[in-house]
Amino acid sequence: MDKKTEEFYERLKEELRTTSSWPTLYLYKFIVPTDQSKIIAVENAFDNMGAVINTTQSKTGKFTSISVNVPMESPEHVVEKYLEVSTIEGIISL
Repeated sequence: MDKKTEEFYERLKEELRTTSSWPTLYLYKFIVPTDQSKIIAVENAFDNMGAVINTTQSKTGKFTSISVNVPMESPEHVVEKYLEVSTIEGIISL
């Protein structure tokens, strides 16, 4: 992980520590190219976690937005999930 990315996640963890009480529901938002295998990969990352997942295809159908509302234990767990899904080709975390 490069230094800029590492600093971003450290700031995110600190912000989450100060703005939320843990455990809490956390809302992830991603955009992926519309490819069933990529959508399933995101869904699988949150499997068996009690997540509520909504997907919406863009007007052109090229991209799909994925919202995942899921109970998370700590800011560290939130960042771990971001890092886990970041390996999916073409994914954008919002």
